[in-house]
Amino acid sequence: MIDRRGAFHALHRAGRPLLLPNAWDHASAAALAAGGHPAIGTTSLGVAAAAGLTDGAAVTAGETVALARRLAGLPVLLSVDVEAGFSDDPAEVAEYVTELAGLGVVGINLEDGRPDGTLAEPECVADKVAAVKAAVPDLFVNARTDTWWLSVVDPLPQTLARAHAYRAAGADGIFVPGTVDLAILRVLTERIDAPVNALYQTGGPGLTELTAAGVARVSTGSLLFRAALGAALAAVDAIRLGGPTAPAGLPSYAEVQALVPTGGD
Repeated sequence: MIDRRGAFHALHRAGRPLLLPNAWDHASAAALAAGGHPAIGTTSLGVAAAAGLTDGAAVTAGETVALARRLAGLPVLLSVDVEAGFSDDPAEVAEYVTELAGLGVVGINLEDGRPDGTLAEPECVADKVAAVKAAVPDLFVNARTDTWWLSVVDPLPQTLARAHAYRAAGADGIFVPGTVDLAILRVLTERIDAPVNALYQTGGPGLTELTAAGVARVSTGSLLFRAALGAALAAVDAIRLGGPTAPAGLPSYAEVQALVPTGGD
């Protein structure tokens, strides 16, 4: 397990970033693993929506563990989005993450955004990070700050202050979703002494540009889940209108069946 966690750490390289696609169920994760991705993450929106629950509301702890258990046998390194840890008690967060680590999870995302649209106090988040690292020292903790995501005033100073606090607590990486400004990303990668994770956004900079900005990890977030929903709606509309319904690269029934372990375990 230590070797797998070490391998995940090593994938975070400025100048050669990890493209981390985010899955929401066994089929999506298995397909991404079969596509050659060495590591995948989960998307909290996809996990929540698939279960009929609200994202970011600390109500998907059980679903998240259940998904990690289903994905444990896949030949891929798995990082799990745990929202804000599903608790404000650092000890409870550490206990929860320890359970995930026991299932083979090699990394987590831990965010500072709250369900009410405000940011948690950085000391609270730092305490969670420290507790997790004390419990599972070699787990990759990607501390996410939602300063841009929640449109705070003058986000750069807050982002840097939070990033430094989370790093001091032991965070291995810093995730700053919401900004696609390459100049800002360069400042972040230059002034944060850890791998910086950017969120790929449609219409924003591509992988080559993000690489040049010094980003060490590029996540797709909920994009793939939303794209799958969009493709399903488009296919239904095409059927209704009498147009073509099979997009290029559509997996066959047999190919999807092949993603399921023998015996359905």
